Amino acid sequence: MGDWKPPLLEGDSEIAPPELGVSKRGASEHAWRATRPMTLNPSATSPPDCAWLIRISEIFEAAVPTLLGQLDSPVCTKLGHEYYLLRPANPAALRRMPVSIFVRWSLPVHHSWPCRPRAMEGFVEKAAQALLRKFAAEQPQALLVGLLDPSSADSYYKKLASNLRGRALQLFPAPAMPSPEVEAQIPDAPTLFCMLGNEGLFCGMQSPALANGFYPGGTKFISQNSAETISRAGAKLAEALHYLRLHRPPPPPPAHWLELGASPGGMTSELLARGYRVTAVDRAPLHPRLASAPGLTSICGDAATFRPPDNTRYDAILSDMNGPARDSLEAVLRLSKHLRPGGLAIFTLKTAGVSTVDDIHRLCASASALAATGGLRLFAQTHLTYNRHEFTLFFESPAAPHSKPRSDTSSSSQPR
Repeated sequence: MGDWKPPLLEGDSEIAPPELGVSKRGASEHAWRATRPMTLNPSATSPPDCAWLIRISEIFEAAVPTLLGQLDSPVCTKLGHEYYLLRPANPAALRRMPVSIFVRWSLPVHHSWPCRPRAMEGFVEKAAQALLRKFAAEQPQALLVGLLDPSSADSYYKKLASNLRGRALQLFPAPAMPSPEVEAQIPDAPTLFCMLGNEGLFCGMQSPALANGFYPGGTKFISQNSAETISRAGAKLAEALHYLRLHRPPPPPPAHWLELGASPGGMTSELLARGYRVTAVDRAPLHPRLASAPGLTSICGDAATFRPPDNTRYDAILSDMNGPARDSLEAVLRLSKHLRPGGLAIFTLKTAGVSTVDDIHRLCASASALAATGGLRLFAQTHLTYNRHEFTLFFESPAAPHSKPRSDTSSSSQPR
C-alpha cells in the first residue's frame, strides 16, 4: 500500500490538538432492558454524512460487494483485517436486514487520524491529547482501544493500544473502566471506542448495544487451548452468553438448561462450569470426562423424539444441532412449551447449502417466522466471532403477566 492514507474526515488533521480541561462525570446506574427492538437507529449524535467503520467476517468476504452495494456507499476503504471504512448514503441500513446480520460490529467515526503510527514520533501523547479534546466533554462511560488487525503476529500495535489507553486514562477525569470491567458497561450508554492499526487511529462514540459488542471490534477473546476444552463449541457458547448481556442478563445459576445436539459436550462443559444444571440430549455419547459431572443428566436419544415429563420446566434451551435448519428449529419449538415464562432459547442457524446474501436473508426470516408460530420472539441475531458458516439467534418465550422470568431455585443439584 506504500504511503497510502485514508482520506481525512471533516474536522480532522494529522496534527493532534492540545489538551483541554473537562468536567467530571457522575456515576450511572446500571439497568437492564428486558426487551430490545430488532431494528435500532444509528447514534443520534452522528451527522448524516458521518463515516462508519464496520467489521464483516472474512468468512463472508465474497458477499462484501453485495453488502456495500446495499449500503450505497460511494467510498469504501479496507482497513486492517475484516474492517471497512465507508460513508453509507443511509446509515440506518446498517441496522436492517439483510446487511445487519453480516455486520459483526460498527462504529460511527467521529475522529480519525490517518497516519503511520509506527513512524510517528510522540504518537501516544498526541493521540491521547486529541481524544481528550474531542471526547472528554461527551463523558463516555468507558474508553477502549482495539486493533484493526488483531490476528497479526506483530505485537507492536497491541502494546501501542495499551499505552494509548493508559495515557488517555491519565488525562480523562474519570470516564473509563479498567479492562477487567468491560462487561460492566451499561449496554445503552455511550462508550468511546478507538481502533488502531497500521492505517492510523479511528474513534467514535457509540453504545455497546448499537456497536454490537462490549469490546472494540465486538470480540472477547476466549481461549480454546486449555486442557479442559472438549470442543470449540464451548467458546461459541461462552461468546453467545457474553453477547446476550447486550440485550438481557443470562439466567442465573443454577438455572436448568435443555441442550439439544450436545455431543461431544463442549457447550455442556461450559454450562456446567458456570454452575448451571443441564439435560443434554444426543444420539452420540458425551465426552467421557463428563460421565459423572454434577448437575448433568445425559440422555442418549434423538432430539426430534425426546419427550420430557409433562411437569418439567427449563429456564433455557440450547441448540447447536447439525442438519436442516428447519428440522432443528422445529425440535426447539416442540420443546419450548417446557420453557418457563420469559425463558431463553439460543439457536445456531446452520447455513449449509446457502451462500448468497438474499438466500441467507430468507433463511433468517423464515426461522424468525417459524419461531413466532410457536410463541418464541426473536430479540437478537448475529454472526459471532467463533461462528463459522452459521449465525446465532436469540429467542425468548412470553413472560407471565405482571411477573419476571425466574430460575428454578430448588436445592436439588440434579435436573428434574
